[in-house]
Amino acid sequence: MRAQVGGTLTQIGFKDGDIVHKGDLLFVIDPTPYQIKLSQATAQLESAHARLDLASRELVRAQTLKRTGFGTIENADQRAAEQRADQAAVDDAEALVRDARFDLDHCYITAPFTGRIGSHFVSVGNLIAGSRAASSPTTLLATLVSIDAIYLNFDMSEADYMTFLRERQQQKGPLADKVQISLADETGFTREGTLDFVDNMLDRSSATIHARATIPNSDLLLTPGGFARVRLEVAPPAPALLVPDASVLPDQSEYIVLTVGPNDVVTPKRVQLGDLRDGLRVIRSGLDPSDRVIIDGIPTVRPGSKVSPQSGSIRLASDQSRS
Repeated sequence: MRAQVGGTLTQIGFKDGDIVHKGDLLFVIDPTPYQIKLSQATAQLESAHARLDLASRELVRAQTLKRTGFGTIENADQRAAEQRADQAAVDDAEALVRDARFDLDHCYITAPFTGRIGSHFVSVGNLIAGSRAASSPTTLLATLVSIDAIYLNFDMSEADYMTFLRERQQQKGPLADKVQISLADETGFTREGTLDFVDNMLDRSSATIHARATIPNSDLLLTPGGFARVRLEVAPPAPALLVPDASVLPDQSEYIVLTVGPNDVVTPKRVQLGDLRDGLRVIRSGLDPSDRVIIDGIPTVRPGSKVSPQSGSIRLASDQSRS
């Protein structure tokens, strides 16, 4: 935050690290010089109005005399020009009043949005340098960051970006725009945000493209400048079969999953694998929802052997870590 006017700092209206709300008074710069300037501009405006009133009356008299033949056209034209010049002087004086009021108002620096403010870099009594357009050096007063919601900036590799684009091209419904994030001390992706920006070109030096998501931060655990892991949806959620990754066994160049058939006989099934999600492997093909998959005791069973199955539960790795 920087001042738009200069002067002596007379008040600081917050404590370092406070949550401040939009419109809260943060700094006050001595308004006395700007009150004087406003008074001068107001006096000039009143004087300009008085001259305009006189010029308007003289113009009316000159036009009346011209119509009755007792006045000249030149005199009427001169009075009209003087009236327009006095009107321009009024407009100029009104602009000076607005300019002076702008400076006076900006002696009182308020929070432009709700957020957390850092430490103040100035003290009461310091001389503050200000500039409306920052055309000259200005004094840094403090920093204010928004806290809810908050931007998450990240980069996608070119390969991930192409996967993202191709999946979007195949969608017929609404485009997936959700991201999930995990903080440094979290094992699961417990927070969700909205993807709201993808840049228009790749960075040639890093072969990445910049993207941004907006994340709600009602508990204020997200801190500006921090880091997080991000997972981006490339398609709307779809049903999928998942099994523990330990249940998938390599078979030469393929993979199998051991299942229990109708007669409690161990039957291997060849499967096509997908991604690994929280310790569970996505099965793209080869299994039916009704199949009974062996998830425990795998080293002790053999295909074709008969077993006594018991029901078990499959849990995400993040759920297991919390239990």
